[in-house]
Amino acid sequence: MDIINVALDSLVSAMILILTPEVFLFLGMGVVLGLSVGIFPGLGGIAGLSLMLPFIFGLDPIIGLALMIGLIAVVPTSDTFASVLMGIPGSSSSQATVLDGFPMSKQGHAARALSAAFASSLFGGLVGALFLTLFILVARPIVLEFQSPELLMVSIFGLSMVGILAGKIPLKGVAAAGLGIMVASIGEGPFNGELRLVSYEVPYLLDGFKLVIVGLGIFAIPEIVALLRKGGSISERSPLGSGWLIGIKDWWTNRWLSIRCSIIGVLVGVIPGLGGSVVDWIAYGHSIQTTTDKSKFGKGEIRGVIAPESANNAKEGGGLVPTLLFGIPGSGSMAIFIGALALLGSGELEVGQSMLTDNLDYTYGIVWLLAIANVIGTALCIVLAPQIARLTSIPFVLVAPFVFMIITFAAFQSGQDVLDLAALFCIGILGILMKRFDWSRPAFLIGFVLANPVENFSNNAYQIAGIRFDDSLAKGLDYLFGPIVITIAVITIISIVVGVRQAKFIQPEGELATGTKRAPFKFILTLIAFTGIFLFNIGSIPDYAWTDAVFPFAIGCTVLVILLYLMIQMMLKPESDPLFVDGEIQSTQDHERPLWSTIGWFIALLLGTVIAGFIISLSVFLTCFFRLRAELTWPRTLFMSACGICFMVFMGWMLNREFPGGLLQYYVALPWPLR
Repeated sequence: MDIINVALDSLVSAMILILTPEVFLFLGMGVVLGLSVGIFPGLGGIAGLSLMLPFIFGLDPIIGLALMIGLIAVVPTSDTFASVLMGIPGSSSSQATVLDGFPMSKQGHAARALSAAFASSLFGGLVGALFLTLFILVARPIVLEFQSPELLMVSIFGLSMVGILAGKIPLKGVAAAGLGIMVASIGEGPFNGELRLVSYEVPYLLDGFKLVIVGLGIFAIPEIVALLRKGGSISERSPLGSGWLIGIKDWWTNRWLSIRCSIIGVLVGVIPGLGGSVVDWIAYGHSIQTTTDKSKFGKGEIRGVIAPESANNAKEGGGLVPTLLFGIPGSGSMAIFIGALALLGSGELEVGQSMLTDNLDYTYGIVWLLAIANVIGTALCIVLAPQIARLTSIPFVLVAPFVFMIITFAAFQSGQDVLDLAALFCIGILGILMKRFDWSRPAFLIGFVLANPVENFSNNAYQIAGIRFDDSLAKGLDYLFGPIVITIAVITIISIVVGVRQAKFIQPEGELATGTKRAPFKFILTLIAFTGIFLFNIGSIPDYAWTDAVFPFAIGCTVLVILLYLMIQMMLKPESDPLFVDGEIQSTQDHERPLWSTIGWFIALLLGTVIAGFIISLSVFLTCFFRLRAELTWPRTLFMSACGICFMVFMGWMLNREFPGGLLQYYVALPWPLR
């Protein structure tokens, strides 16, 4: 009874906390940003939250939460536009929607498909919020019993799932997660301050890579480059037709399917790292299994839209469970969310047990915000659907330079160092190559985020276990192998076995063609070389500082063994094997623009920034891009370039931010905003 009273008091406190005009204003801003990001295929919540990170530092916690939850809630709804209108998954969790949503669009029933999808998304989002409320109520006493061994075991469970369930080759997913941990380990060690893969001569990386740079580089840069290479508009279809009310009636007719798939969504979302990779396919498969006439699926069956969209939004509520309670990301966007929480206020919000003790009102505030954001987001999607459909017909070549401009500005704000832009470019190249060769980018990002807590949990468990073992063997074993640890270990083993069997059905980057052995082999050789250098550097750490070396060394050795095994498999297997997936083959067949000539535009912007500063180089970049690449007339070129510069200057002035300076600043005293 006391538990219920505490929960009810916290729910009321949370409602009072969010019922202010300012909170609703920022919630609306987050919803609009999520709606804007969701239109672009592939960007999704990870890129959107990464863009937010530099600008939420120091915000009041409830205002920052409103901004982020607004985006997180609406992206799984707004990415439906790309799936239905374009036939391209708006994100990894909306792949199944394409199978029936796009055929309906081609048949003139886009409005019906979209309205059914939005109704399903709203219902799924509300189910997710309700589940999060009930789970916190029930699980709170259990979670408060978790110590370092239990938290370490949950982390291992999350890493195993995100690694295994990342594609047709499970070991590639495990290796990708390990690589993310290795990249996160670069910098000063957390216990003795020993340097790992960095020197005092290059102080930039002493604190490691910034999360905003990794998030934008791994996800946003590859998608922008891919869309720009395709050319054309975001979508070639703008008319939606009629049928808005019919779509809502379709949802009501299939409400029990929506309920079942929403429950599937929250249950899958609870499993760390699994979320968006498979939830839509599981729900889609369930809809086929429970339908008598299966012949319409893939040809415009409305149940094929309702099922994945219900599960898609419901998973966000489920994904917040491991994120808030254990600090284990439920998905790639939740990985960014964890990093963002630490930037709010004075750092009083920290995922884990404190969210259930000291900050329970904020935890339930997230629940309320999630429910309200789903309602607002769905309403906006319905009201603005005709306008959004027309916006998607804008040639992407006119949008790409503005998107990259904002990403570059956001990356610089993370550390106020021009080397932030160099780091963004390097991580972006890695993201492009991982996307090309079908290496799980969510696994890499979640590994990056989990690196620090897993290392801390491991060290704490080791230190405390040593003290317990000094007392007696029984005390040490009781501490390390408690009932919760054993239960999670059993669940982990079962999940890995099931995951390995199901991995062949998962396609994080969609269906990709296999190519020759040469390119994938060169990529894996590069990863092996990096891992070897990493291990050599970690091995040089003195023995007295072994605590800074043991964790990254163990991860590096594991990754090296996996990579060597994959390399041997490449030598033995034919080129038709999934090991040799190469997205560049499909790009060549579709006559897309060359990769490096596209990247060259962005390299020119970065180099120009180093030489002359951001605003000057951006002016030249926009003018050249619109005139030469977009082939606009001079008046339109100058107008578009001026709009971009004015927007950037306004952003810098409003947020009181500096722009990256160049070598020119050392010789010429330039006024703001040129400095």
